[in-house]
Amino acid sequence: MSKHSPHKGRILIGDDQPDLALFMARTLVEVGYEVETAADGEECLRKARATVPDLLMLDIMMPKIHGFEVLRALRADPRTCNIGVIICSGKDFKTERDESGQLGVLDFLTKPIPPLLLVERVASFFGQRDSLTMPMVPVVRLASAEIYRRQLDVRRPHFYLWGTRGSTPIFGGRFQRYGGNTSCMAVTVGDEIFIFDAGSGIRDLGLVLAAAPARTVHLFITHHHWDHIQGFPFFAPAYIPGFDITVYGAKGFGKDLESIFRGQLDRDYFPAQLEDMKSNLHFRHLADGALEIGAARITWEFAQHPGATVAYKIEVGRRKIAWVPDNEFLQGYVGPPTLAREHPLALTYQRMISFLSDVDLLIHEAQYMPEEYGTKIGWGHSSVSNACLLMKLAGVRRWIITHHDPMHDDAFLEMKLNLTRQILEEIGHPMLVSHGYDGMTEFV
Repeated sequence: MSKHSPHKGRILIGDDQPDLALFMARTLVEVGYEVETAADGEECLRKARATVPDLLMLDIMMPKIHGFEVLRALRADPRTCNIGVIICSGKDFKTERDESGQLGVLDFLTKPIPPLLLVERVASFFGQRDSLTMPMVPVVRLASAEIYRRQLDVRRPHFYLWGTRGSTPIFGGRFQRYGGNTSCMAVTVGDEIFIFDAGSGIRDLGLVLAAAPARTVHLFITHHHWDHIQGFPFFAPAYIPGFDITVYGAKGFGKDLESIFRGQLDRDYFPAQLEDMKSNLHFRHLADGALEIGAARITWEFAQHPGATVAYKIEVGRRKIAWVPDNEFLQGYVGPPTLAREHPLALTYQRMISFLSDVDLLIHEAQYMPEEYGTKIGWGHSSVSNACLLMKLAGVRRWIITHHDPMHDDAFLEMKLNLTRQILEEIGHPMLVSHGYDGMTEFV
């Protein structure tokens, strides 16, 4: 994240999806813009009139006041009629594009918006605005000097999910919400960024990092299966001098950590080799005990998955997040999720249960439906029912499910999420649970 960079321009983001608004705001602030957000059409119109931003990033389907009605109101007001507008919408129909053009919209971006494209289109607007042919009128400022303005503080610790699929990336019409890349999460704490796994999602993350000044990057690998390292050869910062990248992982595969990644970049498999990565690249095996980096504390525990696979916990202040994308809890058990912690089958997993017992948020898989799991035993992934029991035994209060099976489309995953909530209620452990998706982000 860039530090103390001068603002390139003022932007208002009108979007009723807070995670998407935060993603856009964070991306644009990191490259030097001043950004505010509005959660509905009414707030968007009020803020646009009060602050008169240089650029409005506007969603169409907004609560309270429709996006086009917001735009009509702004165009009718001499104070705001010259605000540049880029539509950001999941609706990509000719009707919407035609009406946008009639209302003087400068660009139309279809969600989900890749971060690099977002930065490029915004930069294009600010580069061309002096030559725009829109009628210019004087801007009338409000008399009061006490206008309240509050910019989103994107430097607060936060996590961002860049990849939430297991096994292989998946895209298409049936995977609009839960489609996307394989495992990757980033946690930003001040000037430090912690990346967990290098699935295909790390490519998009790398493009964002590469657009900002070189920095230190900490990359933690849970294990070396393809869906957790396949994005590493496409991680742009690795090729840029000035970036300092440390890759952390467990011992136990028969090869040291550097050999794993060097082999992945073998000339027979990929055109670039490890020597072509001009960043300051380090490989470090995990040691016993906690790792203290800046304001964060990282600990780990072995998970139930083929090979030397670990779970990570990152502690920031009093908040703790655990990342456990691969963990076959109660391997081989296909019965009801009613076992007590003292049950002989659960005793094997006491270390993991204890490791997760103090987390505020657990990002953990539940890849298989109970009826699917019988044919997947030993593959290293939990059934929904067994994962629900883990939540209860560890006392977890907030769960985001990740590592979705590539065969499960949006409709199936919505049904699966409802079943998960039902099982949790039936075993006496109602809790906050949701499915993770690419682009999901929250403050820690």
